[in-house]
Amino acid sequence: MAVRLKPKSALRAFLRSEASGGLVLMAAAAAAMIVANSPLGDGYTRLLAVHVGPMSVLHWIDDALMALFFLLVGLEIKRELVDGHLSSWSDRALPSIAAASGMAVPAAVYLAIAGGTPGLARGWAIPSATDIAFAIGVMALLGKRVPASLKLFLTTVAIVDDMGAVAVIALAYTNEISGLALLGAGVIAGVMFVLNRLGVVRLLPYLVLGLGLWVAVWMSGIHATIAGVVTAALIPIRRSPGAPDAAGSPLHRLEHALQSWVAYAIVPLFGFANAGVSLAGFSLATLVAPLPLGIAAGLIVGKQVGVFGAVFAAAQFGWATKPRGASWAQVYGTALLCGIGFTMSLFIGGLAFADPLLEREVKLGVLAGSVLSALAGSGVLLLSGRSARRH
Repeated sequence: MAVRLKPKSALRAFLRSEASGGLVLMAAAAAAMIVANSPLGDGYTRLLAVHVGPMSVLHWIDDALMALFFLLVGLEIKRELVDGHLSSWSDRALPSIAAASGMAVPAAVYLAIAGGTPGLARGWAIPSATDIAFAIGVMALLGKRVPASLKLFLTTVAIVDDMGAVAVIALAYTNEISGLALLGAGVIAGVMFVLNRLGVVRLLPYLVLGLGLWVAVWMSGIHATIAGVVTAALIPIRRSPGAPDAAGSPLHRLEHALQSWVAYAIVPLFGFANAGVSLAGFSLATLVAPLPLGIAAGLIVGKQVGVFGAVFAAAQFGWATKPRGASWAQVYGTALLCGIGFTMSLFIGGLAFADPLLEREVKLGVLAGSVLSALAGSGVLLLSGRSARRH
């Protein structure tokens, strides 16, 4: 007699993928720093600048491969909103409040430090992002010292945070727009919407149209990765309570097909291509320049104040309750981990500034802020976890 396997939890699979993918991302970032500061540094820079067709290698990674990252982000957002842990207002309340505050406060900190310097206000969104893979990867290293409720809280905050980041990229970092290309993108999206309404569940038509949408959006002047999010929104989903891996849901099938490629190949490749910064001529004065200091302070100070302050206020005013089974010290440690900006912060930094010197300062600020947030957050969680076990 055949044994019927119990369906896997999509959330558990997602957390495992993000955790291990985050560890791979950390290794890729470390490798980039080593290469950039070795005799291979010049070759690393030249390779990324080589043109293949209409774009450089770096732009193929940032604009094309990262569209698949944003496609996965969009699928995760849609799944959580329709059939997951953000499907009701009571579920959305705390992560939404925390994410909104966790984006606004870092932006305010950045502007207070760097906004007065001509040309730097454009980078206000850089410290507002949270890197879910990196943060979950750090949490994974702490094992059972972190309650499961905090892992879910961090994941949902980061997903809501991603929604805000996508909106910021679309609205704040788009310059000239080609009306004709944008019209073409609208027509393609309209066809996908009609297919969805007609009940078409085969993935191939959506993927072919999604590729056409990426080309149209790229030609329109809007950052091409937005096509990934739009495509995700138009992929059909079938509610599957109790069976999140049901084969009949096109969105779930595509999400699971992409997860490993994005976690173990695309995001680490992005990290390797973007985290390499030469420390030649580096000094403390470089790090306390307005741009890197504003980014680092936004991530370290702004994120913890924004996220922890929002959770504490929500609990005090009765809008929501803090994650079950977690102490306030553990919530604070998780808020610190939200300051790991890395992938999305580097991505937004690349959109905000084209000057090589400013790009270098962005990388320094993001790396410093993310590493310090990771160390501080893991330290607090480690100590608070030991305290919780003693009591």
